[in-house]
Amino acid sequence: MRSDRVKTGVERAPHRSLFKAMGYTDEEIKAPLIGVVNAKNEIVPGHINLDKIAEAVKAGVRIKGGTPIEFPAIGVCDGIAMGHVGMHYSLASRELIADSIEAMVMAHGFDALVMIPNCDKIVPAMLMAAARVNIPTVVVSGGPMLAGKVREQEVSLSNVFEAVGSVKTGKMTEDELSDYEDHACPGCGSCSGMFTANSMNCLTEVLGMGLPGNGTIPAVYAERIRLAKRAGMAVLDILEKDIKPKDIMTEKAFDNALTVDMALGCSTNSMLHLPAIAYEAGIDLDLEKANEISAKTPNLCKLSPAGPDHIEDLYAAGGVAAVMKELTKKELLHVDLPTVTGKSIKENIQSVNNLNTKVIRTIENPYSNTGGIAVLKGNIAPMGCVVKRSAVAKEMLQHKGPARVFESEEDVIEAILGGKINKGEVVVIRYEGPKGGPGMREMLSPTSALAGMGLDKDVALITDGRFSGATRGASIGHISPEAAEGGPIALVEEGDMIEIDINNGTIHLEVSEEALTKRKEKWVAPEPKIKTGYLSRYAKLVTSASTGAVLKV
Repeated sequence: MRSDRVKTGVERAPHRSLFKAMGYTDEEIKAPLIGVVNAKNEIVPGHINLDKIAEAVKAGVRIKGGTPIEFPAIGVCDGIAMGHVGMHYSLASRELIADSIEAMVMAHGFDALVMIPNCDKIVPAMLMAAARVNIPTVVVSGGPMLAGKVREQEVSLSNVFEAVGSVKTGKMTEDELSDYEDHACPGCGSCSGMFTANSMNCLTEVLGMGLPGNGTIPAVYAERIRLAKRAGMAVLDILEKDIKPKDIMTEKAFDNALTVDMALGCSTNSMLHLPAIAYEAGIDLDLEKANEISAKTPNLCKLSPAGPDHIEDLYAAGGVAAVMKELTKKELLHVDLPTVTGKSIKENIQSVNNLNTKVIRTIENPYSNTGGIAVLKGNIAPMGCVVKRSAVAKEMLQHKGPARVFESEEDVIEAILGGKINKGEVVVIRYEGPKGGPGMREMLSPTSALAGMGLDKDVALITDGRFSGATRGASIGHISPEAAEGGPIALVEEGDMIEIDINNGTIHLEVSEEALTKRKEKWVAPEPKIKTGYLSRYAKLVTSASTGAVLKV
């Protein structure tokens, strides 16, 4: 066993004495040592219940004869961090989490791991760590939040953000906003739409690293506790078979993840996280592949914010497995791949059926014949940018308008709420990328304000930062290379015409190459916004959004 290096032989008597100081018996020390990575905290709604998940996982480990040993991971709530300095730390926390798990695993000689994330950066961080340390690992999330209800309408966090814009334009009263505030988020769990957390929890299941149901069983259901117990049992089974993350997260597994991503209409942040996870697994996941897969993958779901359904509806319709089953009808998935169940994908979805074709459309009757995410390229984004096509109004799939240029999220929010953005314009938000932010802030506040004001069908936004999974509209993020690296987005001037064609995958700044060259000669790299602490180091090491914003020395 891998743990022998910390517990076996005469030389390890001092080590065993430290285990015994914590109350472990000889029998527990001799058993496989299973690390239980718990991101429980009291600041993230999706993590407030993870103590119960961890206890269930540990019960499952003990049932199978292992010794569970819990240790923590941090977690940032993107919603609470939104719209202020806190959002600089959200994406950057992904690397901290992966690094800290690596440190704990390598220092203490665990035989296997069960990882318990739930929200935005914690899920991909744990998958990155799993690939990096490459010991048998099962991921089990805390589950999605139920949708809230306001005057019989199902709502989620995104509705509250949009309501702020409605209040500013007089379309809603502050009392009505208070009603949303009180009822949109009814309890624990990852926020109830197909936002980043739920996107990544669903894709964990597709990659084969989570048990069926991982992405969709609601946090408050007893079935979630049973799933956690099964995860604890499953890790001992794959330990016995020595099935490791890199055996599961293969190139074909990432093809599957991209395919289901397109069918579900996941958050554009998946286009940051999947390449980062793949990088840790030794796989180069080019964004061009996303467009290739999108071109042949139908969009089968419109979950909030793209449509009225929530994750609990997807669960009731058969979950991620039912979506995968639909895709197999046109042989769009690799089904002979291993998973943490010890069975293949084909075996896992064999008995699954689509129980509600209004929530999961059949492959013969999709919302569109192409996927929910599109990668665009052009002279303003030579290395690409990303948009959630399934959440864009038809009127905005093609758009041309004058640029309104802002140097930060704060500046654009002030302009939007001040009524200074006009129909037809293209809002450019720059110096918000991985280096320039630093930390590539997620910008739900400006997109929600526009939606709340009824401008989401008239105004496009482009940024070298990123947008929330709760964003809807023509919100195009991840412009690469970013402004802080001298990318073309740094050269855009007020009034320049920008043409966007989402269906054809193009974005073009109508300025001649000669003019751009002259502008580049005058461009001066700005001073770093943050010069001390972790974010200063992060900005020096982080790569482009097009490569997953990973850290490279």
